[in-house]
Amino acid sequence: MDKIDALIVFEDHIRELESEENEEREREKRRQKRVQRKIRDSYQLLLDELHEQGKLTSMSLWVELYPILSSDIRFSAMLGNPGSSPLDLFKFYVEDLKSRFHDEKKIIKEILKERNFEVEVSTTFEDFATVVCQDKRSATLDAGNVKLTFNALLEKAEARDKDRQKKEAKKMKMLEASLRHLFTSIGVKYDESWEKIREEVRNDPSFNAITLESERIRIFKEYQRDLEEACSHHHAKGKKAKKNRKTRKYTPSDSESLSESEDEEKRMKKKGYRSSDESSESESERRSTKSKKKKNRERSRSRSRSRDRRKSSSRRRAEESSPDSRNGEKNSMEEGELSEDELEQKRFQLLKELQGDE
Repeated sequence: MDKIDALIVFEDHIRELESEENEEREREKRRQKRVQRKIRDSYQLLLDELHEQGKLTSMSLWVELYPILSSDIRFSAMLGNPGSSPLDLFKFYVEDLKSRFHDEKKIIKEILKERNFEVEVSTTFEDFATVVCQDKRSATLDAGNVKLTFNALLEKAEARDKDRQKKEAKKMKMLEASLRHLFTSIGVKYDESWEKIREEVRNDPSFNAITLESERIRIFKEYQRDLEEACSHHHAKGKKAKKNRKTRKYTPSDSESLSESEDEEKRMKKKGYRSSDESSESESERRSTKSKKKKNRERSRSRSRSRDRRKSSSRRRAEESSPDSRNGEKNSMEEGELSEDELEQKRFQLLKELQGDE
């Protein structure tokens, strides 16, 4: 046999061995997958058993069922199994039960409707469950969904009861208001007895609208109490006002304000009773004083102007005659400042004299 033929035969043999090995690996993988699936199925059966027993529901928690699950061999087999963990499978199972809630709720409502059973505030879960379990369709229902449906129906019943109570309270307030109005119309006093008033109002529809005698007596007593409080409050206010009037004393500020007001009234009267002659004389005096003021102002202005001219001429002469120009400028500035101050002082004095003449 040639070397080439031997090489070809060797290659064929190697290929056969490789294919056999690959096939063996695939068989092993399929076998392992089958074993893992059987382990998961057995764990799923464990969850189904707990659900049938009523231990596993849509409201169950992992913490509550962990002691039961961990004591089973099927749970221990799942620990080394690749893929989903026991906790994941438990969560998937509970989520599947929760997703069935709306469909099962409809079935429960149909059962209750057929049985003419209505959930009230006083209805217990045991009574509700016995009615539901009497039907064959309840075999497929989840216990957790049954409990959730009961809670939802109970909440609706409580809401209806609250609305009913509100309506009754509103109606009772209206009846109470009409009865109180009746008491005011007949002039009930706070010290009158119920037997006397009852005889007067027993034929009135406002009285008959309230069926309970205890409610009538309660409304009557409350009305009398309100009357008594109102009377006592009014009398207390009157007494306080009288005391304040008696005990009030005039303070120095009050006397001062009174004297000031009297002086003002007197002045106004004097002004009102002045004669026309006095008013004409006062006008002539005012005109004369105004003319005098104008003349004095013109004289003061002319005097200040002449003084300013004289001082300016004296400054120029001093500047021309002084050998040191800088010293002359300083002296002239100081003289000018002093002279302006003196002028302002004289002006103020003249103004004061004019104001004194006025």
